[in-house]
Order: sequence, then structure tokens, then C-alpha cells
Amino acid sequence: MTGPIELLFPGLIANGFQVTSPKADNYNCIAWAAGDSTNWWWPDDPDNTFWPPGIPRVETLDAFRAAFETLGYAVCADEQFEPGHEKIAMFALAGFPTHAARQLPNGHWTSKLGPQEDIEHSLHDLTGMVYGSVVLIMKRPVASTKPAAAAA
Repeated sequence: MTGPIELLFPGLIANGFQVTSPKADNYNCIAWAAGDSTNWWWPDDPDNTFWPPGIPRVETLDAFRAAFETLGYAVCADEQFEPGHEKIAMFALAGFPTHAARQLPNGHWTSKLGPQEDIEHSLHDLTGMVYGSVVLIMKRPVASTKPAAAAA
């Protein structure tokens, strides 16, 4: 059965997806990709949205790239899974940023669909008339969660 998410993103039908959280309107895809589930990240409204200090409040790919650079991300060549790194993908439509997704440790991707649910999906399954296509991939090293060796 096709639901509202599949109607917006027909690419999800072939590979499937999993809803991983309920609807929430306090954060969006950019925040979710940045690891923030408490703020709505967007450059257009300084009174109602979060945006990293010092980054131009304009809806350009350069501004979004710079926002993620403040979190330690750097532009990389492709979306292939790399152990020890986490990646984000920026989508754009007609040259304007529209969406961001974050790669999970299992190699799949996670997205927040506006005020709707978070989903786990294949990256390019969101390509289409809503978000456009992937135009930028960035990565950063994953912080180690292993405890430091005890001193001898």
C-alpha cells in the first residue's frame, strides 16, 4: 500500500524505508543531519530559526556548506560508506538547498521530512520534484566512543 510519504517520494517504493521517529515540528532535516533534534535550522528567519553564528543567513549551497563546516565536516568525493566517518548529503532543486540527510553507521541514510517523521532510507530514493537531487557530500571523522586505555 502506498502512503503519503511514498506519494511525495516515489523512489522509496523500490527500496523501502523505515519510519524511525514520530512527527515533530521543533527540528528539520538540516538540524537532524547536524545531530540536533531541538532546533529548526534554516538561514531565513533569525528570530525563529537557528543558524551557526558567523555564517551568512542566505539560502545558498555555499552557506549550507559553511554551516556544516562549523561542525567539522569537509567536502568529499562520494556518498560511499567509510568506516570511521559520518557523512551528510545536501539536496538542491533549481540551485537552492532543500534537504540534508545523514549517513548512519550501517551505511543507510536518515532524513527528517520537514515537520513529519524521520526515516531510514537509501540516499537517492528522495531524489525528485520535492528535494531535487544530491549536490554535495561532506564527511567528518566519527568521535571515538572507546574508553581510553588505563594507565599502567
